[in-house]
Amino acid sequence: MAYMILIFLLCSCNPALHIAKQYYTKHEKILSAIEKDYKTQYQRTPFAVAFTDNSFRYISLEIITDSIKYIDEFEVGENRFNDTMTKYAMDMHAVHNLIDKMRAVKCIWINMLDYYVEEQKNAMVFIAIKPLGMTNPFTNKKYYILTFFSKPQSFDKDGDLLARKKHKRKREVNGDVVRRINDKVCYTISDRFR
Repeated sequence: MAYMILIFLLCSCNPALHIAKQYYTKHEKILSAIEKDYKTQYQRTPFAVAFTDNSFRYISLEIITDSIKYIDEFEVGENRFNDTMTKYAMDMHAVHNLIDKMRAVKCIWINMLDYYVEEQKNAMVFIAIKPLGMTNPFTNKKYYILTFFSKPQSFDKDGDLLARKKHKRKREVNGDVVRRINDKVCYTISDRFR
């Protein structure tokens, strides 16, 4: 009987949802600030940032222009990084502030993605994390991707994101099922953070 109760408890709980919600709840204020600051800076110059090392000292900066994507790796405070931001009319102080916030909550990547619903263009912000608890044995070794939508979304009874409000088809992002944290913030688990 005890084994059946244990099996039921293990099957009924969703550790991924627990980790994602716990992380989001703990860092909600700073994650919201990261999303807001990133959207503001993205409107000025479209870009994405990813940390490329475990010490959060090196970043990959992707700048998106009309004709080309410029990608380079920098140490966060080096002059070449600052020169690049100046060249592309980025707000150097605001981007450094954004990177400091990302580092504070172990956010390893941020990007914007356009998507369409009923022929209407929308955008969402992606934030990739790898919580410290994910390095323990028996924990998921994949990345958690938080998606920040600008409008409330529709979900099924299990909390999976729906493609459209009146349809039952689930919306996937890069082939991964997206699940609800709240009406505008969701998460997915992926083996890649980009």
